[in-house]
Amino acid sequence: MRSLSLALVGSGGAGVVTAGGLLLAAAARTGSYAMMRRSSGPQIRGGESAALLRFADQAVECADDSFDLLLACDWRNVDRFVDEIPLGAHSLVLYDPAAGEVPALIADCGPRLLAVPLADVAASVHHGRINMVALGVIAHMLQLDASLLASVITDTLAHKGHAAVAASHAAVAAGRELGRRLAVDATGSELRLPATAATDAARWTMTGNEACGLGALRGEVRFVAAYPITPASELLEWLAPRIEALGGTLLQAEDELASVNMIMGASFGGVASLTATSGPGLALMMEGLGLAVASETPVVVVNVMRGGPSTGIPTKSEQTDLNIALYGMHGEAPHIVLAPLSIGDGVLATQWAVHLAESLQTAVIVLSDQLLGQSRAVLDRPADVSFMRRRRVAGSAAAAYQRYVLTADGVSPMAIPGSSGMAYTADGLEHDQAGIPSTRARDHAEQLAKRERKLAEADYGPHWGEVSGDGSTAVITWGSCTGAAREAVQRLRASGNRARLIALRLLSPLPAARVAEALSGVERLLVVEQSHSAQFYRYLRSQMDLPARTDILARAGPVPIAPGEISARLQAGS
Repeated sequence: MRSLSLALVGSGGAGVVTAGGLLLAAAARTGSYAMMRRSSGPQIRGGESAALLRFADQAVECADDSFDLLLACDWRNVDRFVDEIPLGAHSLVLYDPAAGEVPALIADCGPRLLAVPLADVAASVHHGRINMVALGVIAHMLQLDASLLASVITDTLAHKGHAAVAASHAAVAAGRELGRRLAVDATGSELRLPATAATDAARWTMTGNEACGLGALRGEVRFVAAYPITPASELLEWLAPRIEALGGTLLQAEDELASVNMIMGASFGGVASLTATSGPGLALMMEGLGLAVASETPVVVVNVMRGGPSTGIPTKSEQTDLNIALYGMHGEAPHIVLAPLSIGDGVLATQWAVHLAESLQTAVIVLSDQLLGQSRAVLDRPADVSFMRRRRVAGSAAAAYQRYVLTADGVSPMAIPGSSGMAYTADGLEHDQAGIPSTRARDHAEQLAKRERKLAEADYGPHWGEVSGDGSTAVITWGSCTGAAREAVQRLRASGNRARLIALRLLSPLPAARVAEALSGVERLLVVEQSHSAQFYRYLRSQMDLPARTDILARAGPVPIAPGEISARLQAGS
């Protein structure tokens, strides 16, 4: 992969994320692939902010090992996220002397340093902003077409009014002129957008939260109830106008407990329903999800993970809600846990979640995270998938209706409220086949086995995960670590070393037979995950045998695991 990584940093309110978003949109119109991550603190206003971009000639699913360019609008609070922006001797740092000297923690990395008077140039433009001058400097260095970037600015900032758009154009033009005055030998000629093959196919730009929202709508979700929480709120903001346009409803509940109970009520009435939250909210929903399992009411929860426990690091990513997603409900409550493997894969994963919830009448948790949810990527259009929600609905009542009748596959016809002759008790108490509350051991054992059987024996098809490559060395991972693992394996292959990648989309019930087949012939396995306590590795070990030589690369957030870390770990033990 030929790629270029750059970072725009500044204090909260400096507009670096806006400038980064404009760069990303412009790159999309040139045909480049790209991804932009956001880094910020938990404060409402102020603090630190960074836009971290990577442009490439192939689809981008992760950050690179280091950054080629860093442009600082100011240095305020840069120490809070500098470990997320690894630099080296090849890196170039542009900074404004008016904002102070380059901090030692940046200079000690050994990058080339170049002073750029951003504030002075911005002051020379009517209503000029430093971030737009910085955008102009970078646009010149990357040789971004001026008219293309101008159209992106006009389209993106039109809602701010003509004066703001005109000031932005003027500031960018001044930044381009500033870029032309920079010493060529200082900037280097290698900072160019990677060329991509010409194509007529339109590329999409979307975040992982938007992808999950689109998957929900494609799965025919028409009711959403949720309480805002970082980093899931943008999923709800994206869904709100779109679900209404399709005849559905999104309701902001008073809290997470109300949210999960509302979606159960809507689903009980026959409407595919979903909520979105993050770790603290998922913890509050666990009792309600147990009711969904016991009453066999289909619901979907998209959990966009963040650093924990408690409030933790709400604006940073981690994969540490795996344990609560797998084991959080009391009693024996079999349910499904899925995870998208990339930003675009959020479409498939969430649509599949709706399909599984509806067809198997159970609760499904989709584990996304802040890295996937709030990062924006330029990618190929996500593929349309054939499955749609299919709920087994009871027809006429020829005999006494039994809501929880024992069937071969464990799925019983579900009556829609108001259907003649098919009333039943729906609550959290254990029950017999008719739904009548029961404490009999036989009824309890039969219903436990029924709820387990329908998930254990379901045919999940090819969507359970992705397997690529071959060889006696393998990497197994899940969720947002998949992109870095995929690139690490590709690098190994390019250097002549055979390796395979196994990425799980279906986490529970674990497709142990499929995973064992994928591991056939593997002598060395590396488990990669973003957690301090190796939750994924411990889960795999509890469910199946792993190769005798199994290593673990488990690290807490918020710094994402890079491809180089994975390939270095593999090469170190070869």
